[in-house]
Amino acid sequence: MTSTQDLAGMGDSELLANAEELERAARVAECGKILVAQAWAAANPGRELLPGGGRERAVQLGAVGTPTVAEFAPATLAARLRMSSYAGARLMADAIDIRHRLPNIQGLVETGEADARYARLVAQQTRELSPEEAAAVDEAVVSVVDGSISWHRFELVVAGAVVAAAPALARRREQDARASAFRRIRAQEGHGMAALLVRGDVAAISQIEASVLARAERLAVPKHPAQEGPAETLDERRIRALLELVTATPTDPDVRAAMPTVQLHVHTYTDPDGRVADVARVDGHGPVTLDWLTAVLGTRCHFTVRPVLDVEGQAPVDAYEIPDRHRRAVRMITPADTFPYANCLTDDMDVDHTEPWRDDGPPGQSRIGNYGPMTRHHHRIKTHGEWQVRQPFPGIYIWRDPDGVYYLVDHTGTQPLRAAS
Repeated sequence: MTSTQDLAGMGDSELLANAEELERAARVAECGKILVAQAWAAANPGRELLPGGGRERAVQLGAVGTPTVAEFAPATLAARLRMSSYAGARLMADAIDIRHRLPNIQGLVETGEADARYARLVAQQTRELSPEEAAAVDEAVVSVVDGSISWHRFELVVAGAVVAAAPALARRREQDARASAFRRIRAQEGHGMAALLVRGDVAAISQIEASVLARAERLAVPKHPAQEGPAETLDERRIRALLELVTATPTDPDVRAAMPTVQLHVHTYTDPDGRVADVARVDGHGPVTLDWLTAVLGTRCHFTVRPVLDVEGQAPVDAYEIPDRHRRAVRMITPADTFPYANCLTDDMDVDHTEPWRDDGPPGQSRIGNYGPMTRHHHRIKTHGEWQVRQPFPGIYIWRDPDGVYYLVDHTGTQPLRAAS
């Protein structure tokens, strides 16, 4: 790898040539990941697995008709690539489809001339197509899979090729979209903000947008010279206008009458000297400042103060069922899925015994330090696969993959510990 000193000694032409080399190396490396995923899928075929519960199963990652693979294979590959098992499964799905359904793009991947993102997008957008339809899209877009046009333009090219190759599917997708036109997605954007996405046909959305803008303009009031603080922005007036439209309630500085009753969990912290930290966390949103809590929630919310949960003082129990107080403590110690590079943060994960519960086991098997939250898929990998895990200290997990590589997982993330022997 070129050092900072080496770069500092280069002239303009050398720096630009070095940038070109890095881009080429990165392109070849990303194509190489696709090829490795193809080889890994071939090395872990699903046809050798027997059907039935409680075992590793054969799964169809790619399009119908492509080879199946072993259910737990993506997790092992994903950990080596420092990605979640879900991302590993997506990579393998795209790689399988490229190999078996997109021969022209496969050729560019093998020579390192494809942009891997572009190649994978074609695989994703053609997954529902027949082999013949996918081949038509492959032929139509292969000339620009190298990244010679911008990403947005490429998305449009692929979308057009899919419609041309599979018009019946395009019509069905349009019908499905109309049937699920209204969709609420509360995106976590940070800084105390969230997003509401409303989907509908172009005409309806245009009407909604025009109505909100017209009402926002009527809400505009010139700032009085004695008024403190900045004047209300157009975006702020749009939010007020939308609130009036959906609640049929005029807005004013006290908006409590227009707001539904909701419950938020806000966590605040103190340092060893008892001083309150400047950062709080809102469940389902993330970190906010205390100033935000005061300005946004303080004027419109009632707060219930609850005692601090004694995480380490939770008494073990002699039962397989995990008490609610243990579940809360585990989520305080370990907020994310404990599998290497996993990213799930939801509250509906399984809370698994790290050392499996045994009817004839010692007392206190259900205890803090023997739990870990996991998605059901990762729970299955731990239970029925060849992965092993230990928890030497509460919240510290040591995983061993089927090839003997170890991963340390804690609240800071995942770190591989050593290469396979």
